[in-house]
Amino acid sequence: MSGVDIRAVSLALSGANVESFNTNGQVAVTGRGREITQEDIARVHEAARAVSISMDREILHVIPRSYTVDDQKGIRNPLHMTGVRLECGVHIITGSVSTVQNMFKCVTRAGYRVEQSYLGILGCARTVLTEDERDLGCLLIDVGGGTTDFMIFSESEPVFTSAVPAGGSQITGDISIMLSIPVDAAERLKKESGAAWSDAVDPDETVIVPGFGAREPVELERRKLVSIVQPRVEEIFEMVNERLMKNGLKDLIKAGVVLTGGSALLPHIDECARSIFGVPVRIGAPAALSGLDVEYRSPAFSAVVGVALLEAERTGAIAESGGSRKKTRKGRQGGFSLMQWIKDRFF
Repeated sequence: MSGVDIRAVSLALSGANVESFNTNGQVAVTGRGREITQEDIARVHEAARAVSISMDREILHVIPRSYTVDDQKGIRNPLHMTGVRLECGVHIITGSVSTVQNMFKCVTRAGYRVEQSYLGILGCARTVLTEDERDLGCLLIDVGGGTTDFMIFSESEPVFTSAVPAGGSQITGDISIMLSIPVDAAERLKKESGAAWSDAVDPDETVIVPGFGAREPVELERRKLVSIVQPRVEEIFEMVNERLMKNGLKDLIKAGVVLTGGSALLPHIDECARSIFGVPVRIGAPAALSGLDVEYRSPAFSAVVGVALLEAERTGAIAESGGSRKKTRKGRQGGFSLMQWIKDRFF
């Protein structure tokens, strides 16, 4: 739309092969006067990530959760503290080596350079979750096209990351099969008339199922369309819920569930999720940013906007702290323009 050629990208990764685990690293403090330095923190991160994983997997992210200095636990930032032993608990996210390499290869062969890669749901978390939700504990679900990624936060940091192999494409496929219409027509019908909760639909409301070839368009009760959509949506949420129950994590989601991703636009999907998880549910969309048009402040763009912000933080374009953010490039303070940074960075 801009008419500008893109040279580089920040890649948002997703897929049903994402797995995670929590582990610890420990090092002796070597700074002068036993003062913890940035080098000590870097060393403890390396010690934490020195774990054995299978040959077909690679580490995507190592996210520090909290630090322990000697016997003092729950420290967010140990820099300049004094101690003998520094320990760090981290959340490690891994992915399939072949899947990641194939995605990089696709992007490269399309003529672009990959600047950095991020797990897409980390981008979603960056832009849709509030500090209170992170701190109290919440479940973030990114209902995408082919997969549904989810992440649990507790005490402001992720504690569990996974995905299930179902998403909006399966819902579209169900409509296509049950109504015997092409996939593209099923996708349009889902977006225009679909819903995820039959009780919220007027029983007298009808929709037009498009015709194709020699077949004429037909009228259909909207509730019949919803009766195709709702079971698949429920199945997706039940798979996520079963994963939480299996790992004993259900009690951590005190602040409720946040839904995002393109399929979160499905009407009444929050009510469907509430019936499965039994906690408050809201739809999450990117927060308002300078330069970000209203049409992109949609759940469908949560990962894209979030990954752009993560990359801006990594390169120092904006400060990494939460709350009010400060533009650091060229020493200027004030609002951060996402669009201007993207032009500067990738064009």
